[in-house]
Amino acid sequence: MSSSHPKTWQSYNDQVEILLSRGLVISDRALALDYLERIGYYRLSGYWFPFWELTGLCCQLTEEFKKPDKVKAARIRTDRFIEGATFQNAVDLYVFDKKLRMLALDALERIEVAMRVDISHGLGRRDRFAYLRPELFHESFAVDLNKEGLTNHHGWLTKHAALINRSKEEFIAHNKRKYGLPLPIWVACEVWDFGTMSTLFAGMKEEDQDAISAEYGLTNGRVFATWLRSLNYMRNVCAHHSRLWNRNIVDQPKLPPRDQVAFVADFEGNERLRARPYLLFCIAQQLMSVINPSSTWWDRVNKLLADDFPDLSHIGITLDSLGVDANWKDRKWAEAIKNP
Repeated sequence: MSSSHPKTWQSYNDQVEILLSRGLVISDRALALDYLERIGYYRLSGYWFPFWELTGLCCQLTEEFKKPDKVKAARIRTDRFIEGATFQNAVDLYVFDKKLRMLALDALERIEVAMRVDISHGLGRRDRFAYLRPELFHESFAVDLNKEGLTNHHGWLTKHAALINRSKEEFIAHNKRKYGLPLPIWVACEVWDFGTMSTLFAGMKEEDQDAISAEYGLTNGRVFATWLRSLNYMRNVCAHHSRLWNRNIVDQPKLPPRDQVAFVADFEGNERLRARPYLLFCIAQQLMSVINPSSTWWDRVNKLLADDFPDLSHIGITLDSLGVDANWKDRKWAEAIKNP
C-alpha cells in the first residue's frame, strides 16, 4: 500500500542531526540518543515546540472563505530553534511535567473516590437501584433523545454495564453470586471511572446536584458539573501520559461567584488563564480542602512550581504558560469541614 505522507523513518542518529541542523544545542550526544530511544522524538517534540522561533505577524482567515474581510494577526513558528535552546531544556520540561501529572493524579484519585460516595449515597437514599430509574434524573439526560435517537442515560447505562461485566474485582463477583444483578448503587459505583462518575452527576436533577455541590462551597450544581467534566479532561491527559504543563484546556470549567469561592476572582475576565491547567489545580484544591482538610497536597504543588520548574528565562519561557496568576505563591486555603 502506498502512502503520500511526507515524513520518512529516521534513525536516532538522524534525529539528532536534524535537531542540530535546526539550531538546538546538544552538549551530550550519547545522552540525547538515550533519551530519544527511551522517550521518543515525537513525545519530546511537544516540549521543545515552544523553543521554535516565531515569524513576524501575518494574517489568517478566521471565517469561511466567503468572508475574507474577517482576518486576525498571528505568528507562526519556523523550523529554527531560538538561540540558546538546548535538548536538555526539553528533557527538564518533560521531567517537570511528569511530576506535575503525578501530583494531579494524586488529587484526582481522592476526588473521584469521594464523589462516588457522594453520588451513590445521595441517590441510594432514593432507591438502591437509582441509576436504573430515568425518572430520578434530569429530562435532558433521561428523556431527550440525542442524534442517535437514544437518551444519554441509555448510553451511560451501556457503558456502566460494560464496566460491571469486565470487572475482575472480587467484591463484584461476590455480589453477583450471592445477590445477582443489578447491583446496588453503593456497590456498582466502585467500578465507575472519573468520566462515568462525572457524566452521571451531570445528568442528575438540579436539587440533587445542588445538595452535593453545596458541600464544596458552590450553590450551583450545574457549575460544579463543569468542574468535574474539566477535571476528567485533566485526568485523561494525565492517564495517557500526555503533556500537561502548557496545555490549552479545551473543556473549560465555569466559575461560580467570587463570594462563594474566593480564588475565582483572580481568573475572572482573563480568558487565557481560564484555558490553562493551573485553574484546574485550584479547583482540585477547593475540593481537596473539603475531602481532606489536613492534606499537604497544595504545599507540594507550590513546592514543585517554585523549585522544579526549569530556568528557561533565556528563551522566554516561564510558569506563565501553566496559567499561574499573580497570587499563586501566597494563595491560602481555608479548611472546610464537610457536613455529615
